[in-house]
Amino acid sequence: MKQQSTSTKGLRFADILITVMIALVFGVIFKMWDSVYSLAKPLFPQAGQLTYGMWFMAGPVAFLLVRKPGVALLASLAAANVSALLGSTWGQETIIYGLVQGLAAEIVFAIFGYRKHSLIVAGVAGILSAVGSFIVDLGFGYANYETWVLVLKYGLRVVSAFVFAGIFAYLIVRAVEATGVTKLIRPISKEDIASLDR
Repeated sequence: MKQQSTSTKGLRFADILITVMIALVFGVIFKMWDSVYSLAKPLFPQAGQLTYGMWFMAGPVAFLLVRKPGVALLASLAAANVSALLGSTWGQETIIYGLVQGLAAEIVFAIFGYRKHSLIVAGVAGILSAVGSFIVDLGFGYANYETWVLVLKYGLRVVSAFVFAGIFAYLIVRAVEATGVTKLIRPISKEDIASLDR
């Protein structure tokens, strides 16, 4: 009998707990990543944008691991809150970014019915998170540049989004899958393994 997809079931307490744990880890990384972003900025115009994709990773990683509706949004928002509490450079604005970016990623996973768990889908979720961050940037006045600067800045951010939220998130999940730890989160079926190879 074919195993029912875990993505069609509601969130259990264990799912929420695991998602929050993922968010805690990424929240700490996000705060530390402020320094990486600052170090990269002087390399060339808008160079810091190549590191920006890290801030989109929490949602895709959580979804690829837990595979339930709502976890991408929850992980992104919770990670942003942790980063803000730890003294993120952007302060409370970080929480707004986390909300919008997580919602953007969640929309992508919802479009695919929460049944696609591939690198490409995670990468697209990252790219839409980058679009969400651009919208928030507009609201805070961080996108008031000439056209060529806007294209450079957000073009680099989109590339970074795909690399971090797509490629890196996918590889992290593959590594975790290989350890067998995810059996504690959800049963691994042949369909699960095949979905990672799409």
